[in-house]
Amino acid sequence: MTMKIGFVIAEFNRDITYQMEILGEEHAKFLGAVVAEKIYVPGAYDMPLAIKKLLGNKEIDAVVTIGCVIEGDTSHDEVVVAQVTRKMTDLSLEYGKPVTLGISGPGMTRMQAMERMDYAKSAVEAAVKLVQRV
Repeated sequence: MTMKIGFVIAEFNRDITYQMEILGEEHAKFLGAVVAEKIYVPGAYDMPLAIKKLLGNKEIDAVVTIGCVIEGDTSHDEVVVAQVTRKMTDLSLEYGKPVTLGISGPGMTRMQAMERMDYAKSAVEAAVKLVQRV
């Protein structure tokens, strides 16, 4: 049976998250998984509700988050990533399905974000391995 993955993709910094989405989708195909559903959200902070929706779908085996949180003039980036990752973990445990972290940041520049686009591939790989092993 083919593994089905859901993607939750942040539209903020879309020039970067678009490329992350493509890399993640290609890697899923390489690993024999299918990206069965995608939900686009405004930003990383907005991901938990979409993650919950995908986790509630019996067809979805795991959820991969794709986002990019770039450092600004305040600590806003740290707050965003701390909150979304905490909720991702809570939802994964609540539903008993993997939710993997393909969000780069916090504390990085736009250039560093571009260098970390492969986070999406790592998140897809983690999702596939967790579904197979847990």
